[in-house]
Amino acid sequence: MRIESDCNFDVNLVRQDFPILSKQMNGKPLVYLDSAASTQKPKSVINAITDLYSNYYANIHRGVYLLSQLSTDKYEEARLAVKKYINAQSEKEIIFTRGATESLNLIAYSYGRYFLNEGDEIIVTEMEHHANIVPWQQLAKEKKLVLRYIPMNDNGELLLDEYEKMLSNKTKIVSVVHISNSLGTINPVKYIFDKAKEFGAVTVLDASQSIQHTQIDVQRLNCDFLAFSGHKIYGPTGIGVLYGKLDLLKKMEPYQTGGDMILSVTFERTLFAEVPGKFEAGTQNIEGAIGLGAAINYVNNLGIENIAKYEHSLLDYATSRVLEIPQVKIIGTAQEKASVISFIIEDVHPHDVGTIFDKLGVAVRTGQHCTEPVMRHFNIPATTRASFAFYNTIDDINVFINSIKEVISIFD
Repeated sequence: MRIESDCNFDVNLVRQDFPILSKQMNGKPLVYLDSAASTQKPKSVINAITDLYSNYYANIHRGVYLLSQLSTDKYEEARLAVKKYINAQSEKEIIFTRGATESLNLIAYSYGRYFLNEGDEIIVTEMEHHANIVPWQQLAKEKKLVLRYIPMNDNGELLLDEYEKMLSNKTKIVSVVHISNSLGTINPVKYIFDKAKEFGAVTVLDASQSIQHTQIDVQRLNCDFLAFSGHKIYGPTGIGVLYGKLDLLKKMEPYQTGGDMILSVTFERTLFAEVPGKFEAGTQNIEGAIGLGAAINYVNNLGIENIAKYEHSLLDYATSRVLEIPQVKIIGTAQEKASVISFIIEDVHPHDVGTIFDKLGVAVRTGQHCTEPVMRHFNIPATTRASFAFYNTIDDINVFINSIKEVISIFD
């Protein structure tokens, strides 16, 4: 793994860090274009997990013996790595969860349920993943709140004028996706949060699709909460992060209760541990956290700015090639985009597209991408989505383009 002196990747060397990319699928070289769903894992992440299980595994926070201390140290090193990566003020602001979905549910339960009242308003966007809609819907139903949606135009860009009209003293939470998983749109979240702060609203960032593509500074963005999943940033599944400002976390009730999140338990009462332990009940995903720490170190070694530059070049090339094919329509053409192309092929269902692609060794995602309101906006049942990462190549994109042409040829 190395970067050339002009800050471009030697992508062939980078690919050697990812064992799965050398595999064949259906007798064809694998072209993996589904990184928005889940990224592949470098050897450093795989080795970190293997090393844990082989050399120093034990339960954390509970043992006075050396193995337990070693596991605890590595677990907490991962927390510190996340803290530095997003520029949190304290590692106490980093809570490990099962993923972004649990992180968002934790906010809705532990903050929203206790601090919002009937008639209060929550604002999300029309392009949210279901994980940033349904928890707020459930909370609104329970607490008699008002849930509002920032609309978007047909390019997949938020209508910020409409957003500003929504804001009022009733606005208590603004929860926004940073990069749309189905459109690739990069939202102007700092502007959105600055406007929300004028009305004293709490701000939440779903960074599931941005954490691996761009530098995130929670202090600069002035977000109160942030959620992401480890498997989106080259780490394991089953591990996620909730960042929260320390003063807010201290006020919140725990989302789950049980072992390791308490100071004292009697039959009369329970005293909870300090943050972040208060929100990490039970035996944690130790290997997940350690793998996530290794993934963040890997990304840091490559350099997030180098990653962003390279992936943008892939997106530009792929977009230009797709636009050459008249039977294809791209869904999501925002001026500011990340490395996602969602598209439809005239008179071909996306599931058929995905099936044919698979026979050609190309892995793409088909369906609604957990963004059914987006599909309703564009009046389509589903899209095919190709999503790129820094381990993809121009050759991958050429195979992708030829696969589109093959689909068109078959259905002609």
